[in-house]
Amino acid sequence: MPAERPPRLELWPVSGLPEVEPGADLAALIAAREPSLANGDIVVVSHKVVSKAEGRTVSLATVTPSPQARALGRMVGKDPRIVEVVLRESAALLRAERGVLICRTHHGFVCANAGVDTSNAPSPETVVLLPKNPDASARRLRGALQRLTGRQLAVVITDSFGRPWRHGQQEVALGCAGLEPLLDLRGELDSQGVVLRATLIAIADELAGAADLVREKRSRQPVVIARGGLLRIAAQDGPGAAALVRRPEEDLFR
Repeated sequence: MPAERPPRLELWPVSGLPEVEPGADLAALIAAREPSLANGDIVVVSHKVVSKAEGRTVSLATVTPSPQARALGRMVGKDPRIVEVVLRESAALLRAERGVLICRTHHGFVCANAGVDTSNAPSPETVVLLPKNPDASARRLRGALQRLTGRQLAVVITDSFGRPWRHGQQEVALGCAGLEPLLDLRGELDSQGVVLRATLIAIADELAGAADLVREKRSRQPVVIARGGLLRIAAQDGPGAAALVRRPEEDLFR
């Protein structure tokens, strides 16, 4: 008998999505462009299209910067209006230097500029914010996609974060539904019979990073489909990507 084929993970981008407007039915747009969705597929979505559909954009023409925003803008060389939006999206400002503001968002994410971004914005002089509640956004999108397709799916919403100890940005999971974000192997044995004591795999983050490898950043490919591998989706939405976020008291570097 032929040897059993080892698990393989397939990923491909969804092409041809239109510019997403506020109030757009994102699930319908995805289902129309990817009619071959199957049970067990994971839909990996850049937060930008989720934020646009949810109206999470700000016209800078409507922003009046505070004295703090003006002072920080001068310090880091940023438009004070953008700094004002960053401060509004932040629970805490952790660092301000080298042209960047490192913030803890209201979600608990620690990232540059509280996730406020000018790239792929719907128009000039506009910034895109993170979804208000990315896990809730993932649950809504998953539910809508499952109703439209009749398939059991999972959804991961992603964004690019920098790393303090390494150059370059990497996609991470902001929200997820239908997928356990962490694989806890603590207490199991390794191949030598040694008990694993710290092995907690960030499955949702790894999937976010893998999806980013198959889409062209300069093209309109904000959605990637993942199929196969050892990934298993769940009937329930699960704890969401909030389970990946360390509480401030667990942070060893502040």
